[in-house]
Amino acid sequence: MDSLFSFLSYLRIERNSSVHTKNAYERDIRQFLGFLAHSLDKEEKELTDQDLEATPSITLRMWLHSLLEQGLKKTTIARKASSLKSYFAYLQKREYIDRNPTEALLLPKKEKRLPVVISDEEMTQCLDALNDISDDSFEATQERAILECLYSTGIRLSELVGLNVADYNVQQRQIKVLGKGNKERVLPIGGKAEDALEKMMHKRQELGGSLSNEDPLFVTVKGNRIYPRYVQRLVKEYLDRVSEATKKSPHVIRHSFATRMLDRGADIRIIKEFLGHASLSATQIYTHTSVEHLKSIHAKAHPRGGSSKEASIQDSIS
Repeated sequence: MDSLFSFLSYLRIERNSSVHTKNAYERDIRQFLGFLAHSLDKEEKELTDQDLEATPSITLRMWLHSLLEQGLKKTTIARKASSLKSYFAYLQKREYIDRNPTEALLLPKKEKRLPVVISDEEMTQCLDALNDISDDSFEATQERAILECLYSTGIRLSELVGLNVADYNVQQRQIKVLGKGNKERVLPIGGKAEDALEKMMHKRQELGGSLSNEDPLFVTVKGNRIYPRYVQRLVKEYLDRVSEATKKSPHVIRHSFATRMLDRGADIRIIKEFLGHASLSATQIYTHTSVEHLKSIHAKAHPRGGSSKEASIQDSIS
């Protein structure tokens, strides 16, 4: 459909959306178009803008119900519905349609889940153990640099993989990150991460000579840019040694970074800038994690912090 092609072009050019985001929108919308075409006894390619404008509310609700029956999570269904609402809003704005049938479509409530975090003690244990290893090979020094960089800055996996040599400013002790929507942000790095990066780059220069600004900051043994799966395996391997957390991934380290910052008094607006969130609401989930942390400390440290049930158990033990 011409209108779909126009919407995808709008995402890519005007919204500057990533390829991943554009593909996700297209999958979600085409899934609905297939459902709508089936309900009208048509092929998807036969659908017209008039068919979209005349979409009954019952068809939209039946589509959402079919997704639920497929076992999809509410968060996934909400994302698909949001993609569809954005598409129809675009069609109405660009006058492909006069009526937007999704205006009254209610999005499923998202399941609120606290992010999994690694405790400060476990992260410290993991990173200190790495630095205590006598292996000074390039691979080992780079592994330390990757983990220190992730925990020091809270950057996304894709942002880490995309770093070039020019993005690391040695004098200013900072890195330039290209985030979602191709938005750049400059982040300071901690002393431990700086030391690890310097050792890695020194070792790399010993092996391969001078580095150009366009070279990837982190590379494979063959000199190519590292890939996401490499980092995911690395993180899981080292966190497995110190933590019983249900998830062990670069994104969990990102959650842990944000939670530590908040626990130590950082303003949530500053944390938002570090993480590269478009809105403050995306960052506010960490306030819930921090509250749980405060409750735990209060229960352990305050003489009347524990529950009456816990107190009775303690009395029976003593």
